[in-house]
Amino acid sequence: MSHFPALRLRRTRAAAWSRRMYAETVLTPADLIWPLFVTGGEGIEEPIASLPGVSRWSVDQVAVRAKEAAALGIPCLALFPNTPADLRTEDGGEALNPDNLMCRAIRAIKDAVPEIGLLTDVALDPYTAHGHDGLVDDKGYVLNDATAEILIGQSLNQARAGADIIAPSDMMDGRVGLIREALEAEGHVNVQIMAYAAKYASAFYGPFRDAVGSRGLLKGDKKTYQMDPANAEEALREVELDLDEGADSVMVKPGLPYLDIVRRVKERFEVPVFAYQVSGEYAMIEAAAAAGAGDRDALVLETLMAFKRAGCSGVLTYHAAHAARLLGA
Repeated sequence: MSHFPALRLRRTRAAAWSRRMYAETVLTPADLIWPLFVTGGEGIEEPIASLPGVSRWSVDQVAVRAKEAAALGIPCLALFPNTPADLRTEDGGEALNPDNLMCRAIRAIKDAVPEIGLLTDVALDPYTAHGHDGLVDDKGYVLNDATAEILIGQSLNQARAGADIIAPSDMMDGRVGLIREALEAEGHVNVQIMAYAAKYASAFYGPFRDAVGSRGLLKGDKKTYQMDPANAEEALREVELDLDEGADSVMVKPGLPYLDIVRRVKERFEVPVFAYQVSGEYAMIEAAAAAGAGDRDALVLETLMAFKRAGCSGVLTYHAAHAARLLGA
């Protein structure tokens, strides 16, 4: 090994061109997945108070956002519906309606921008009157196997509409294998599964529940199916099971507080790993910027770079369009 002064690590940092050349991690718009919230009506934009800069969009307007994403080089959108209250039921039956908000949005986007990828959420919380991700018994316990059967139908419903990636976010045991089997049986052999494999029972989800209209509906909590934030080894077991059952990629959620999980998953399995920079993380960056505690652009790019450095193949982020513009500047 050389020693100072023969070795000066600052040499390669002295000029911008050199810093670019020696960069170990590169962030591009192709690393971003843009989550969008869909609502009813036409020509509608509904700003979400707890997510400044984020809105719900009607189906026609979400197709406009898809064109924007394609122009920015963002390869994939993630869709989440704000199901009207009168369509929310105990069994989440609207998830199986081939003309629900999600399916209408899928078709509209594919008609407008057929080349963009669509990732669709599979879970019942946007459709249930009680706000849980599955069916609930009379004691309030979420039923695993009965829920998984409905998730199969929900997945097929979305695949038939044109979804490219099915993303089960419910955390029911065994659902990835059942969904994969059903997709294969119906001929959807190229529809991917991105499993929310390590989804934690987190305090960072609050603004998302505002966005999909489930805040205030939830009875109890989700700790019997989402993971304990104290556990890491369990996350590796969850990932291994989902991969064995046919997941093409896995997701860690939330993002920044769980970069250690991202790194461990990547090193153990060497598969595509994604992270979701969730609503609470987004809101904290926006609040910091609004308070003058940090530069918004710098905070956005630094946090996204942290995901890539930890081993992510890509990041779901509400800052996707803003970040893509910064990266393309």
